[in-house]
Amino acid sequence: MIQTPDADLDVTNIIQSDECSPLTTNGADLDLMLGKDYGALKDIVINANPSLPPLSLLVLHSLLCERYKILSAVHTHSSVKSVPENLLKCFGEQTKKQPRHEYQLGFTLIWKDVPKPQMKFSIQTMCPIEGEGNIARFLFSLFGQKYNAVTSTLIDSWVDTAIFQLKEGSSKEKGAVLRSMNAALGKTSWLVGNELTVADIVAWCALQQTGSANAAPANVQKWMKSCENLAPFSSVMKLLK
Repeated sequence: MIQTPDADLDVTNIIQSDECSPLTTNGADLDLMLGKDYGALKDIVINANPSLPPLSLLVLHSLLCERYKILSAVHTHSSVKSVPENLLKCFGEQTKKQPRHEYQLGFTLIWKDVPKPQMKFSIQTMCPIEGEGNIARFLFSLFGQKYNAVTSTLIDSWVDTAIFQLKEGSSKEKGAVLRSMNAALGKTSWLVGNELTVADIVAWCALQQTGSANAAPANVQKWMKSCENLAPFSSVMKLLK
């Protein structure tokens, strides 16, 4: 006999027991995660439309820079007539470049007229990863975090909810998401457990871009301040001004 789980199962205890290392620990082995490339620099190339900048990818870039030695670059494609100055400098002022082989990862952002963000990791052999949520998942995976099945599913669910309902949904859908977020944040410090995940990054950015931040309930407001106390979030806020 197969027994189905209770649909109202409270997974808070399961999440809290899911041990994972904080993002401030030593860098993960990129060769192990991305494959050894015989000394060549691993390059991530992202195409994004400047009319709707993927803020979560900029937050993740900053977080990755805290963990790895990254060669960053911003370019403008010929399909785009003009890009605001703040977006051209979204990676900050780039210091004097060191030899390419001294970096662990290349991260290139190209402002281009595309309907949704696209990412390629291996330019010759890889089909593009499309969509801000999918790219954010990939970038966050580079921190080497390991989650159990329940936690992974909840994180994925929040990422999809942030993109398709909070960012692109109707006002009714956005209100429902804010209530769900408020309930979740009444139990844990972050959307999924007590450590920052990609769900928090994508959801925070969606709130900023939709203008829903001011209407957020108390627990969500408190969580937003926790995000903004982290340098990668506060630096992205400057792009919104």
